[in-house]
Amino acid sequence: GTHGKTTTTALLTWIMDFAKRAPSYMIGGIPRNFGRGARFNDSKCFVIEGDEYDTAFFDKRSKFIHYLPELLVVNNVEFDHADIFPDLDAIKTSFRRLVNIVPQNGMIVLNGDDKNCVEVTRDSLAPMVEVGFSKNCAQRIRDVSYSAKKSRFVLRDDEFEIPMIGEFNVHNAAMAISAAKFYGVSAETIRAALPKFEGVARRQEIRGEVRGVKVIDDFGHHPTAIAQTLTALRRRYPKHRLWAIFEPRSNTTRRAVFQHELPKALKIADGVFISQVARLEQIPEAERLNPEAVVNEIKQSGRLAFYEANANAIIERIVPMLKKNDIVTVFSNGGFDGIHEKLLSKLRG
Repeated sequence: GTHGKTTTTALLTWIMDFAKRAPSYMIGGIPRNFGRGARFNDSKCFVIEGDEYDTAFFDKRSKFIHYLPELLVVNNVEFDHADIFPDLDAIKTSFRRLVNIVPQNGMIVLNGDDKNCVEVTRDSLAPMVEVGFSKNCAQRIRDVSYSAKKSRFVLRDDEFEIPMIGEFNVHNAAMAISAAKFYGVSAETIRAALPKFEGVARRQEIRGEVRGVKVIDDFGHHPTAIAQTLTALRRRYPKHRLWAIFEPRSNTTRRAVFQHELPKALKIADGVFISQVARLEQIPEAERLNPEAVVNEIKQSGRLAFYEANANAIIERIVPMLKKNDIVTVFSNGGFDGIHEKLLSKLRG
């Protein structure tokens, strides 16, 4: 799916490992429980993070088509990868092809709250289970409560607690739990495994704290992911001022595809900084994201918003504005010129 793949895959892998299944895995991030993104052994279980991006320059099919899954988890389907897909319908077509190769003795676990997930799985020959908050979901999430660092919820009749915050993480966990149950892992074992999950690098990862200012790194670059992360951080730090620093770096956010969606997501923060579009010379100006226009739209909502050309300029501008208990979250799918350490170093003085 578009969001939550890495966390869901890492969590399912951890549950299976805790259940003594010793799965092989391939994950597009670094799960902290394992310290590396892949492991290959002789286990009967192989947990793979699938992606709809193309396979190679000579094979334009989505990568996940090659994985031939027995069980498929579909978290969500939104438009992304504007350099590969012309529109959402093209992405849906790729997902339908994936659904079609799941065998009849397999299973599809899908987000029953996402209309696109429901649509692309409608003609599946494999059995399906819908997971979500909606009343129509067979595995319904309910009775959700949050503390500063944990989320608690009931999935069908079983109560679980995860060491993560946010509705999207509750949903990710519910998907992983449903998948683990398909392979016979008991609710008791899952319940014992979840609190020991250490998360994934670059997902709400605290990189440091200086003078009471926390600097957080997050891989989010799609407006939906940014909004979900900022909403979760609001819940975790309700009395703190929240800053968002965004680098338009992905092949989609460098383009004007989300020109109006990005301001809606970013203005959840109290203050926003946006850098110059990465590798902007590669995209015609008419097709390119306009960061200044994003900033102006955020300002109209009464939020502080600034455009600066690069990481160094952002640091020079933001540091004098920061106060004790501020939270600064950096959103980028790249290194952003080492902005995290540069910011912490500048704060140290």
